Amino acid sequence: MTLPPWIVLDPSLKSWLLEDIGRGDRATQGLLTAETHQGKAEWIIKEAGIIAGLPVADRVFHLLNSEVVFTSLVKEGEFCESGMTIARLEGALDALLMGERVALNLVMRLSGIASVARQYVDAIADLPARFADTRKTTPGLRLLEKYATRIGGASNHRMGLDDAAMIKDNHIQAAGGVGKAIARVRTTLPYPLTIEVETSNLIEVKEAIEHPINIIMLDNMKIEMMKEAVEMIRDRNSEILIEASGNITLKTIREVAKTGVDYISSSAPITRSHWLDLSMRFV
Repeated sequence: MTLPPWIVLDPSLKSWLLEDIGRGDRATQGLLTAETHQGKAEWIIKEAGIIAGLPVADRVFHLLNSEVVFTSLVKEGEFCESGMTIARLEGALDALLMGERVALNLVMRLSGIASVARQYVDAIADLPARFADTRKTTPGLRLLEKYATRIGGASNHRMGLDDAAMIKDNHIQAAGGVGKAIARVRTTLPYPLTIEVETSNLIEVKEAIEHPINIIMLDNMKIEMMKEAVEMIRDRNSEILIEASGNITLKTIREVAKTGVDYISSSAPITRSHWLDLSMRFV
């Protein structure tokens, strides 16, 4: 559940700060200076949920003024009740004010994602299947949004198109069939990478397991068909991992998990979550 190195994230954080600050914070710079105005502030959570992104908030303020002290009072991934103080800040008031919005926005967004991810993870916690995210992310925020799903307890699906070869319905149509698509992709794939094939019916599943692949996705299948597909795959090759995806909700995830799949993927934590409400109050 570690973040990428700051050398990876800093360009984005700086860009978001520049977007907000523009040519300068007119009010703050007109009233305060880093040399003479120091202050303290607290972050208060205004609704219950899982906290994610506090190290990122710390870095935002650090980029504005390296002497700002950001103290987390809770752990990443901790469930917090409404009204709790989750962090304290101390340092130059101009840095606290100029970094406030970007830092809060990021933590509110990531905490909302982590909170929903935790709901899905908890729903199948007693079953072998694991919950995973998808590539349905906000452009520019993928690294952080997928970090938030991990904080919520989910597994990360591939980060980008170059992480694995995922043969989807459009690839299969373009190649002229499941077998042809697998064969053509395998000739160009670096050996450490996996091949995953998306299937929507038992005919495609049967064809997929005749070829050397690593993962079969059961996409938008009804429960009974999914059970048949899992049995078919297990009988033929027990080493192939099975992923279920498509219209996964909190109401359906347990029934899907009971079919015997290894992973269940959904974009819900990222696409269906709301921001967890936080505020900064000066002491």
